Amino acid sequence: MRRPQPIALVLSGLVTAGAMACVPKHTSSPMRSGQSMVVLLSDADTGLTGHASVTNGSGSVDLAADRDATVATARRRPGAVITLDEADVTRIFGGALSALPPPLGHFTLFFRFDSDELTDESRALLRDVVNAVRDRAAPDVAIVGHTDTVGTPPANFQLGLKRSTAVRNLLVAAGLAPSLVEVTSHGEADLLVRTPDETAEPRNRRVEISVR
Repeated sequence: MRRPQPIALVLSGLVTAGAMACVPKHTSSPMRSGQSMVVLLSDADTGLTGHASVTNGSGSVDLAADRDATVATARRRPGAVITLDEADVTRIFGGALSALPPPLGHFTLFFRFDSDELTDESRALLRDVVNAVRDRAAPDVAIVGHTDTVGTPPANFQLGLKRSTAVRNLLVAAGLAPSLVEVTSHGEADLLVRTPDETAEPRNRRVEISVR
């Protein structure tokens, strides 16, 4: 099957969780006037593909795999599903994809027992967090503090908040604007490793940092 060669395109955004539609506007191309292409791509943050349904008054087709595509026309059922190769995606949609924001940055930093002091390995990751923020034109940083199950839930909530605040202060000292960083705590309510109560688990003593 000969694939259309659209020149200009717009990115219409996510159609389902983990999926996005790239819809080229008709300019001078082999596609007829009123036609557009929709292609399903895996989510840059999660690697998941999800699925999409392309529907008009004449019918619908389902896109279910990475790089599945169809040509849609207002008065006809969307065309049979084809699968673009990576070179096709880059050639046809590269301009729009390069304009997308960077993928979500996620970092996990760990702490010493009953403390808001980072481990040496986690402290070394702070520079990576700062660089991820500076790669974004309009960054937003969320820091969530966590604890293990040693201690009471109220005390662990406060310890988690103390940890997230300590990391925020380190990032601000490294050059980030305070207004970019939001802190909160889950205490012992969101364990990375499930344990009984009163269990010291190093992997649960952490902050999760999301950079959007």
